[in-house]
Amino acid sequence: MLFILVVVVALVSWALHLMQQAIDEREFSLMLAGLLVSSAAAALVGVYVLMSSSIATMTQMSQNYSGYYSDYSYVAPADEGQAYQLSDHTIAPFDSDPVSESLIDS
Repeated sequence: MLFILVVVVALVSWALHLMQQAIDEREFSLMLAGLLVSSAAAALVGVYVLMSSSIATMTQMSQNYSGYYSDYSYVAPADEGQAYQLSDHTIAPFDSDPVSESLIDS
């Protein structure tokens, strides 16, 4: 962050220097150059803010969901007809789903 702050301060000071030269010499191209340099500094700050907030959001999401799947341990069934077992849940195989059986019966 310190590096970006130094770069932005350097860009703003360069833009102000160019604009001061433009006023002294009555040169429109220097004023336009100063405007472009100051807009580059503003864009750099904008990108930094957007990236820092998105990285913070992704970090928070990874911390929230990192333990979600680690609570379960998968145990493969010995036969096709057996249920899949997790550490604290049992999941029935696809062919014996009670919801789909009730839909087929009705």
